Amino acid sequence: MIRTLSTKTVYENPWITVREDAIECQDGSHGIHAVIDKHDGALVVPWDGQRTTLVGQVKYPIGRFVWEFPQGAMDDDASAGPETIARAELAEETGLRAGTLTHLGRLAYAPGILSQEFDVWLATDLQEGEPAPEETEVGLTTRAVTPAELDGLVASGDLVDAASLAALHLLRMRGVAPWA
Repeated sequence: MIRTLSTKTVYENPWITVREDAIECQDGSHGIHAVIDKHDGALVVPWDGQRTTLVGQVKYPIGRFVWEFPQGAMDDDASAGPETIARAELAEETGLRAGTLTHLGRLAYAPGILSQEFDVWLATDLQEGEPAPEETEVGLTTRAVTPAELDGLVASGDLVDAASLAALHLLRMRGVAPWA
């Protein structure tokens, strides 16, 4: 086990905290580990029986437009439960409301540097509404695609989000039609 000797916050904003931890490894060696802390989130796969809805926007860190499943965290409410986060993110980004949410699993975004985990949900019995994206989601667009079109976006490199790819794998592992 790795033991934390001390922690120092090096950066903080309303969405994340970056800290440096002085650590002691199992073999007795010491080091520094950078950790990004962020509230846990949710990823939602909206499914109407024929198509799933993706969201897309330019992702500044990689400098290009990409597609992904709706996802996010409620940074202003750390007490929000996983299902509440899922429903809020789905409605905010797509305008869709889920009659049924099925929990598919819990994953970690980037456990080597980020403490944030997320729950993956299948949303069905969908009702349409108006999206209400946050200010940081400028240029967010939606697109409904068939499973074959989704696979094409993955193959072309237009869907590169690791969390979305992991959710797609969970759908296949759980035998969710038509991904089974």
